[in-house]
Amino acid sequence: MKILVTGTAGFIGHALAKKLLERGDEVIGIDNINDYYDVNLKYTRLADSGISTDAIDYNKPVISTTYPKYTFVKLALEDKENLNALIAEKSIDAVCNLAAQAGVRYSLENPDAYIQSNIVGFMNILETCRHNGIKNLCYASSSSVYGLNKSQPFQTSNHTDHPVSLYAATKKANEMMAHTYSHLYGIQTTGLRFFTVYGPWGRPDMAPMLFTSAITEGRPIKVFNFGDMSRDFTYIDDIVDGVINIIDKPAQANPEWNPFEPNPNSSSAPFRIYNIGNNQPVSLMEFIGTIEAALGKEAEKIMLPMQDGDVQSTYADVDELINNFNYKPETKLKDGITKFIKWYKKYHLK
Repeated sequence: MKILVTGTAGFIGHALAKKLLERGDEVIGIDNINDYYDVNLKYTRLADSGISTDAIDYNKPVISTTYPKYTFVKLALEDKENLNALIAEKSIDAVCNLAAQAGVRYSLENPDAYIQSNIVGFMNILETCRHNGIKNLCYASSSSVYGLNKSQPFQTSNHTDHPVSLYAATKKANEMMAHTYSHLYGIQTTGLRFFTVYGPWGRPDMAPMLFTSAITEGRPIKVFNFGDMSRDFTYIDDIVDGVINIIDKPAQANPEWNPFEPNPNSSSAPFRIYNIGNNQPVSLMEFIGTIEAALGKEAEKIMLPMQDGDVQSTYADVDELINNFNYKPETKLKDGITKFIKWYKKYHLK
């Protein structure tokens, strides 16, 4: 299969591209390599996939020296003309859109970046799928869409009309935009609500990296809501396995969907929404303790109130994923953190 994966200099995109290539797929990867966080990490991820970083230039294809079926192009989703030209040239079978402006807290500082990347960029993905006859599209949504919802575990049948950050609002908008294109043009769209992904090559603005770097450097860590928080931490390999399952089995119309009692996770159109989480929420203090144990060093903690735009807990109901794909994330927190710390020491402490 020939698959366009957007965001392949990013955390999940890098891991997904490698897994697809290792099973024999052809991958066209794109990323704008923006400076939201250290671009050196993004370039190092690409180098890990055999992409010569010296050869990267805007809209210039670079073929991996490790994976001959991997072509990387530095390109922004907002660049509609070049995006459409690339996809038209490559005869794509499926698209997995992971590129986005990430981060709940940064959306309070730079909201325009989220509109351009997550709304305009996603619209361009939908349009280029439409005009190039691509029927298989999966895309990153987020557990943040559940917003003020306090009913847990979060179920995809829950309504998600009360986001608490612009980032979450853009992801909710993506789901609605996708449904429209499924309904109008028969594009098979699947939205993936990721729950707190962690593991090797993770983003430096996320808790695992922030805590680990602070502890190893002897700096205090910030513990929000005075530690009274929990997250459904999900290991990167489990996330990638779930995404590949969904690429291989694109959304179908639900013949039992009832327009008088509409379930928001499916439709009479070929549209689906899934949670991808570990289904085992972990308290923030337990998570910190697991990192401390793996490092053999205790953290100095600064206890702080809740931040604007954040939520107290996340907990994924993954029954739909189990029922439709016989799939469930299984990596235990201790094992995942051990692998993450091993990578961190190799990458950051060399």
